Amino acid sequence: MSHDNISQLGEFGLISRLTTSVTTGQGVLTGIGDDAAITQLSPGMQLLTSTDMLLEDVHFRKRWHDPYSLGRKSLAVNLSDIAAMGGIPRWALLSLGIPPDLTLDFLDEFSAGFLAMATEHGVTLIGGDTCSSKAGLTISVTIMGEQYPQQIIRRSGAVCGDEIWCTGTLGAAALALQLLEGGAGRTQENEAIMTRLLDPAPRVSVGRALSEAGLVSAMIDISDGILADFGHIADLSGVGGQLFAECLPLPGEQCQIGQAEGRQARERALTGGEDYELCFTARPDNHEKIASLAKKCGVAATPVGIVTDSKNVVVCDSHGTPLDMSRGGFNHFS
Repeated sequence: MSHDNISQLGEFGLISRLTTSVTTGQGVLTGIGDDAAITQLSPGMQLLTSTDMLLEDVHFRKRWHDPYSLGRKSLAVNLSDIAAMGGIPRWALLSLGIPPDLTLDFLDEFSAGFLAMATEHGVTLIGGDTCSSKAGLTISVTIMGEQYPQQIIRRSGAVCGDEIWCTGTLGAAALALQLLEGGAGRTQENEAIMTRLLDPAPRVSVGRALSEAGLVSAMIDISDGILADFGHIADLSGVGGQLFAECLPLPGEQCQIGQAEGRQARERALTGGEDYELCFTARPDNHEKIASLAKKCGVAATPVGIVTDSKNVVVCDSHGTPLDMSRGGFNHFS
């Protein structure tokens, strides 16, 4: 195991070490090594850009996140934003604030995980920055993608009468966090649940397929819980909505530890956050096409509510009776 001092490498030596496995991808005219990268959009497409930061002991803890999975997740949370727009991810920038006690082994594994996720989704690392940090590891990723303008899905297109859908299952990441904070470690029995938090799978293929098929009116990724995130769709679309608690897809038999019943499981599904599934709206007559398309992409899609003209988002039981659930969700500044 290498515990070499990172300062001995210097900034350019460190950048070279982090990027040694980077290859040139589609649209990259000049990549790492110059003052700026040069990229070329595909003809007729528009640029999509998103950025996220991950701070040690705020968004992750090194005792829970192995460096390889942390590298994967650092890019995955950005890929999820491109997926929510129906876009095609292309290029990424990675910047790191590195504390003095971080080992080269950690950085090597982190880089390997980041680049593995990039390869899975056709993304090229085209630049970034490194600096020293006195307050833990800081990770900043900017991702760029592209799509034809008529196929880009925004949050503002939902209309009254649309169905509200989500992909996958909800609440697993929140359950994993609850277990870790309670002192549980990663075991064979809970690995599926832990993976949902520590190594999430961005829904790029289904997001792109839905947009290119013209089946959805608005879409967002679920990072702060579906109650809060659908609320963003509602705000920008000028609509309201009803989410049906009993329709929320909870972790299934493959995640036995996630079979908790009742209010706590529903609250995790509604407000837990970090699921990185997609929430979208669509006309009811697209129901069968959506279910079939999602299945072809290897993910389930479930209708969980209806868009209304009430300007409020409420959680209801199967009879349409509102339940006592606040429009909560993860808040970085609470």
